[in-house]
Amino acid sequence: MCGIAGIILRQGQSPDATTLQRLTGALAHRGPDGSGHHVSGPVALAHTRLAIIDLATGDQPLFAGPAALVGNGEVYNYRELRADNALVCATGSDCEPPLHLFRRDGIGFADGLRGMYALAIHDRVSRQMVLSRDPFGIKPMYLAEISGGMAFASEPQALIAAGLVEPRVRAEARSELLQMQFTTGAETIFEGITRLLPGETVALGEGRILERHRRAALPEGGPEALNEDEALARFEAAFRDSVDLHQRSDVPYGMFLSGGTDSAAVLAMMSRLNEQPVLAFTAGFDVAGAADERAHAAAMARAVGARHETITVTEAEVWKHLPEIVGGMDDPAADYAIIPTWFLARRARQDVKVVLSGEGGDEMLGGYGRYRSAMRPWWLGGKAPRTHGAFDRLDVLRQPLTGWRDGMVAAEAETALPGRTRLMAAQALDVADWLPNDLLIKLDRCLMAHGVEGRTPFLDSAVAEATFRLPDALKVRKGAGKYLLRQWLAANFPASEPFRPKQGFTVPVGHWIAGASDKLGPLVAAQAGVMEIARPEKVTALFRAASGKREGFAAWHLLFYALWHRRHVEGRKAEGDVFAFLGKG
Repeated sequence: MCGIAGIILRQGQSPDATTLQRLTGALAHRGPDGSGHHVSGPVALAHTRLAIIDLATGDQPLFAGPAALVGNGEVYNYRELRADNALVCATGSDCEPPLHLFRRDGIGFADGLRGMYALAIHDRVSRQMVLSRDPFGIKPMYLAEISGGMAFASEPQALIAAGLVEPRVRAEARSELLQMQFTTGAETIFEGITRLLPGETVALGEGRILERHRRAALPEGGPEALNEDEALARFEAAFRDSVDLHQRSDVPYGMFLSGGTDSAAVLAMMSRLNEQPVLAFTAGFDVAGAADERAHAAAMARAVGARHETITVTEAEVWKHLPEIVGGMDDPAADYAIIPTWFLARRARQDVKVVLSGEGGDEMLGGYGRYRSAMRPWWLGGKAPRTHGAFDRLDVLRQPLTGWRDGMVAAEAETALPGRTRLMAAQALDVADWLPNDLLIKLDRCLMAHGVEGRTPFLDSAVAEATFRLPDALKVRKGAGKYLLRQWLAANFPASEPFRPKQGFTVPVGHWIAGASDKLGPLVAAQAGVMEIARPEKVTALFRAASGKREGFAAWHLLFYALWHRRHVEGRKAEGDVFAFLGKG
């Protein structure tokens, strides 16, 4: 896990050293263990390193002949790539095999990689820069057209901090953020900054994109004819292999443990594969009645002999650190789970540099309630996901938010491939946008803020092959999702109580906001970014009503946006608690 950036100018131009230093400085939190540069004519590469694999010789850039590479993430099957392709490597780095494969295979070099990665390779012979992102979009990569060429970075804020792009908000993306808590597609919320799409590899030269190649995260085709025993055996083999690969590390690792089935499965498999006790981290809240699964998580940890560490996220700590937490979300995702994730990462960093987590289990195995709704035809109450926004029927904004679902409609058309069931189409829709642009951004930014690498064993090509084309009845049965995973847990980890009613993971932001509404509401209402879109008196009324579910959700979105806009558009440093930060002149 690292930070990468680069500049690709037209021939005859040279990258500015100060700009390169600003890019590196803005990404220092992603790589506190070192940095490196490569400059060749009109091209420059920058790298900040979080050392996980090959601590001694894995510094980047890496070189092979006329090619240089910088990478962010991990290529888990690097040992197999070396052996299967008879590669002669100068280092033990997991990123060196892709460099040799690029020299042999060109733009399709990443098709055999298993991992989470954003890679940049400069080929001096062809005078091209090749950028590649993993199929699920676990690791980020952002592009911008600049004067004289193009630039890229692991985070948009680095391009802005380097003076390459002005922080101007796209109204369409702002509407998506307010209504859905994330933004869709290749366009970001910043004008002039785009995402490299998950699975995309592009070749850049002479200041433009010359060639594109796309690798799908999910297999094509409809459900396969499998019985339950066959499906369980296939899942077992793929999941075991994935967790084993995701544990490859030269530094200590642990896991995030909630009370849900996904992290329970990760705990069960890690416990099977490790001789030493697994180190698990769980968060809870200091609010009576809030969802808190620490007791159940502790029971699971005891059942496998894991070392279990818990934290309590308090209201005082949230108000103290929220500007800093939101400040890390430069590509904004207003998911309230950023709060416990950030605090868990801070605690985990005391003991480990790598954590495994359960992200992707719902998407791979059919866990969300919206999937069950999507399976039903409209005349039986079925509906497409995310047809209602957070501000629908709330008289707060100056103008109705129109077009906020356009990106979802486009993604629905792209993911509803022939042969796929309604359930598979809904899963594929989430994999295309919700997963990379909400859950994985949350995990990346919250963990990288503390120099921790997050790994997601459910999001693996072999696991996708084993699960995505399962018959619908092995995913959803009797009104409950993830049937196959629950059956696997029942046989392999009964202490997880896989068929217990789903409690759901909620953060009591509405309770906190309502309690501080007299002070917080007027501060949010007075922010420049909020004044532009909402009526101040309606904002303060919304905050006073934040104890209601819909009102609390909308108030949280406005609070997030106010903090985000102040940090990333107005350029204010994330200093002081939430009240001081919003109150500064």
